[in-house]
Amino acid sequence: MNKATQSPAQVTAAVIGAGPAGLMAAETLAARGWSVDVYDGMPSVGRKFLLAGVGGMNITHSEPQPAFVGRYPDRRDFVRPWLQAFSSDGLRQWVHDLGIETFVGSSGRVFPREMKAAPLLRAWLARLRQDGVRIHVRHRWLGWDAERNMLFKVGARGGGIAGEARVQPAVVVLALGGGSWPRLGTDGAWLPLLEQQGVEVSPLKPANCGFDVNWSEHFQQNFAGRPLKQISIRLRGADAPQEAQLGECVVTADGIEGSLIYALSSSIRQRIEQDGDACIAIDLLPDQSRERLLRELSKPRGSRSMASYLRQRARLEGVKANLLREVAVAETWHNPEKLVDLIKALPLRLVAPRPLSEAISSAGGVPPAALGPQLMLNALPGVFCAGEMLDWEAPTGGYLLTACFASGRLAGEGAHLWLTRHQTRGPIDSNQING
Repeated sequence: MNKATQSPAQVTAAVIGAGPAGLMAAETLAARGWSVDVYDGMPSVGRKFLLAGVGGMNITHSEPQPAFVGRYPDRRDFVRPWLQAFSSDGLRQWVHDLGIETFVGSSGRVFPREMKAAPLLRAWLARLRQDGVRIHVRHRWLGWDAERNMLFKVGARGGGIAGEARVQPAVVVLALGGGSWPRLGTDGAWLPLLEQQGVEVSPLKPANCGFDVNWSEHFQQNFAGRPLKQISIRLRGADAPQEAQLGECVVTADGIEGSLIYALSSSIRQRIEQDGDACIAIDLLPDQSRERLLRELSKPRGSRSMASYLRQRARLEGVKANLLREVAVAETWHNPEKLVDLIKALPLRLVAPRPLSEAISSAGGVPPAALGPQLMLNALPGVFCAGEMLDWEAPTGGYLLTACFASGRLAGEGAHLWLTRHQTRGPIDSNQING
């Protein structure tokens, strides 16, 4: 039978995307007794999940639920039902049920005992296969064909011939990721496929990302890659949160990145979109009061160099001292009050976010208005969405992964209810999917 006349495979539940959200949707459906097929375009599953584990696999956070939900400020109402159904405590118990021990770090972050993602993923895949879930790798989703079948490009393996596959599922869960780390399969190629079906989507934007700064050539060449430790940062502006956040970040050749910047990246990005740039205030010495610094830096410098004077009087040296030099004007060095003001609130102008492909995660995608309460697309009944392809964002610290798992579980429950309501173990009529 040639490709043009091949009948589509009959599938009960098709999950497209084998990251945390997709695999959790598959597990939820399989636990309810449904036949589940998972499709992923990469040669193996969970590639971004495994990459997240390289730095220690921060799976979730132990803070109380109200504070946890507050980590999704712009989408708090959207994400709250996911986390009510599958909280950080629930996720941690789920990990334990896989035979993986966890512990809470000093920051409240939760990690697997082995600090790796691979053992968790292996245990999870073993359980999924035991539950009958079938996983098809090298299947890149291309959208729907003219007969409303799901169309895949099938990559060659073991010297075989690449081709196409068509699937007619009864229900679909899309968990295709955002646009960050495209080499791992999350390239955002699904956006036009959904737009063609009348689904509202928002452009993907970098989240948890670095930002460009117009460094001088001297500073760029000599300090790129240096960490800025024990500092605090706040976004300047009357409408910005005034509470400074403590931590560290890293100077890069292009600008600045790291945990402190990631925590503010949503607000910084929005400010740049609105005003063309954003200004942050860096306290280079948050452990020293303004009064103490003013007292010390009001003392005569004598014959000492400014570098030596700052090191001895303020314990300010290295990249911090040179960042001060990068921003300060000549008159600052002769005015202790202005010098202290600059040390305690050094203004740094950020001009653009780094490209989406460099970001840890992405914002944008399918907005809440395009979805029902169980994450089914309003424009495509029987098609559910989960994970980072939804329009929400969160800081690093386990919040991203927790919401991905929780959304996958909710979408899986929604798909189960859809199948139950339609009392079918076979494909839904294409007119139902087409609305």
